Amino acid sequence: MNLVKDLPVIWQTVLLLAASNVFMTFAWYSHLKHLNEKPWWIAALVSWGIALFEYLIQVPANRIGNTEMSLAQLKILQEVITLTVFVPFVVFYMNQPLKLDYLWAALCILGAVYFVFRT
Repeated sequence: MNLVKDLPVIWQTVLLLAASNVFMTFAWYSHLKHLNEKPWWIAALVSWGIALFEYLIQVPANRIGNTEMSLAQLKILQEVITLTVFVPFVVFYMNQPLKLDYLWAALCILGAVYFVFRT
């Protein structure tokens, strides 16, 4: 029994995109904390290595999601998940302050979710 395949398509997509977003966020931003003293090309190579795992999860997630969602819906879903992963990463991992602007950004994205997913 495959637990992911037993879930509805939207939840399969959400879980896989959330996992891929963790890799994406670390690939894009963790070098600012850990490799900022290294040459940029070392950070780029490390980021590419991390991003490979992102793509290994993200591509199947989008293929699964595309069976029941439009590209616009997939993109907006991705942005919701990105913000959901990014804010805790910024606050807890990068030790940045929590900003009220994140709430406003989330409300804008929720508006996008409404318009793209309404029937």
